[in-house]
Amino acid sequence: MIGRLVDGRYRVRSRIARGGMATVYLATDLRLERQVAIKVMHSFLADDAALKDRFVQEARSAARLAHPNVVNVFDQGQDDDMAYLVMEYLPGITLRDLLRERGRLTGAQAVGIGVAVLSGLAAAHRAGIIHRDLKPENVLLCDDGRIKIGDFGLARAASAATASGQLLLGTIAYLSPELVTRGVADTRSDIYAMGIMLYEMLTGEQPFHGEEPVQIAYQHANDSVPPPSLANPAVSPELDELVLWATAKSPDARPADAQVLLDQLSDIGSTTSGEVSPQATLVLPDAGATAVLTAPIAAPGRLRGRPAIPGSSGNRASGVFGPGAVLAKRASRRKLRGWWVFVLVVVLAAASGGAGWYFGSGPGAFVSLPGLAGASPTRATAALTRLGLDVGQRTEHSLRVTRGTVIATSPRAGTDVRRGSKVVLRVSSGPAPVTLPKLAGMTAAQATKALAALNVTVLPDRDEVFDKTQAGTVLQARMGARDVSAGGAAHEGEKVALVVSLGPVPDVVGESESAASGALNAAGLEVGPESNSYSDTVPKDHVISAAPASNPPLHKGDAIILTISKGPQQVPVPDVTGMSIKDAEKTLAQAGFHVNVKTNVPKPLWSVIDPVSTDPPAGTPVDKGAKVTINAQY
Repeated sequence: MIGRLVDGRYRVRSRIARGGMATVYLATDLRLERQVAIKVMHSFLADDAALKDRFVQEARSAARLAHPNVVNVFDQGQDDDMAYLVMEYLPGITLRDLLRERGRLTGAQAVGIGVAVLSGLAAAHRAGIIHRDLKPENVLLCDDGRIKIGDFGLARAASAATASGQLLLGTIAYLSPELVTRGVADTRSDIYAMGIMLYEMLTGEQPFHGEEPVQIAYQHANDSVPPPSLANPAVSPELDELVLWATAKSPDARPADAQVLLDQLSDIGSTTSGEVSPQATLVLPDAGATAVLTAPIAAPGRLRGRPAIPGSSGNRASGVFGPGAVLAKRASRRKLRGWWVFVLVVVLAAASGGAGWYFGSGPGAFVSLPGLAGASPTRATAALTRLGLDVGQRTEHSLRVTRGTVIATSPRAGTDVRRGSKVVLRVSSGPAPVTLPKLAGMTAAQATKALAALNVTVLPDRDEVFDKTQAGTVLQARMGARDVSAGGAAHEGEKVALVVSLGPVPDVVGESESAASGALNAAGLEVGPESNSYSDTVPKDHVISAAPASNPPLHKGDAIILTISKGPQQVPVPDVTGMSIKDAEKTLAQAGFHVNVKTNVPKPLWSVIDPVSTDPPAGTPVDKGAKVTINAQY
């Protein structure tokens, strides 16, 4: 593409980035004499109508938005079989590049970037567009300080709520629970992705981890996002609450759209009365410009429109009692009864206040267990201890959760428990150890069943080779570079590759050429270049020998070279004229012929009498080993 003129207007200068669907190049718009970014769809995808429609949809979606925080799209078209769209060129880096370099951002920087991203996203939501692929790779931090959202390749109208296609669209680390479980997306799905991005900016890591995408998707669908302060104690309670609100598992519990979340994040970043607003300055790497993120963090306070955490407080009452005027005995008794009533009221009030304290904020109060899956035991213990809970631990083997991190709590997250109750952290000790049986000699089906019972996976692409053993027999088993044919120690979740016999190569020696080729082809082998040779024992056009064209092991599709018989070799009858009968007989025998002497000369005279002729005559080509008669009749 470098140097190519696209559609007679855009001269490609250099490559900027490459993705799964398209490559982005720096180009010059020769008509307007400006630099642009041109996004070209991969040629091998050009025949896929659905992908081409999605590519065009990106241009239409972005072109509908005119906002300073959204990448502008200038043009879209087709040049021969190449679909392309033209966008503004923005020198700088992505948010992903910044996170790789910095690890995590300050609260002020995260708020500044979040406000810019939500401003562009709110414009999209007002236009009825859902982004559906919000992630740090699609947030551009320009050299001149601007922050923009790009890549609307998965965007759809807000009324089209269902994810289409064979694959679930979007990046798995930022997919909302409803997209994972039901394939349904709306504006609140973008809010969930924004909450995950805020978590990643504040902590430098994603909330859910796993070796396989399905493990991360499972956590999105079943686990709650933990507060960012568990991974970074410097995160303020206000940002903790905002992230948990944006990443609530139920869409109904999240902000309705980006504007609602933007208002709340702006409140956190606004200056409170009488305080100096801290400014966050973000210096982009390898760039001369400095982006100033004016995102001050407010003093502690509840988010606007969000319910406060329930609490309770006791009220005090007091009274003044004086002596009565009547000194009679009956009056004294009534007064004594009055004091008893007063004491009883005080006792009941104290009991009521004590009960209120005990169940409101004391040991009897209920707390909701937070989601701690994926956290370290130290951080999880600290979080539960702050809630006034007694923390215990037990280790469990797990295929999905990284060794040394929390699988879940018992009781599970979201359960209301009393302060002082014991909560057990279930900590992963990694996959369980297993002992593999001897696999060599089993059938492939037996080996697969035995390994499945141990939670060990057999790789589907097994190696099949021809061998003297019965077809379907396991010849070798490998776990990475380790040979486990004879069994041995392993762990659940590991993968085993099998080498399985296809049975012996068909024996075609002595078969006709056509029969031998048919038998080899039926076994999945090719017949390579043939060779021919004379044979005194194998009939003409039959197989003398069959050998592999390459070194063992032999796989399906490999070639077998056949040596085909040309029959016995023909040689000319030697000329024995002038020889004695005895010498002639010796010469013909040495040439490989069976010699018959037809003569009336006594044998003692054979060494001095010449033969008259041979039958067949001298020079006649005949089969080697044929009978030649010496005529010596006188």
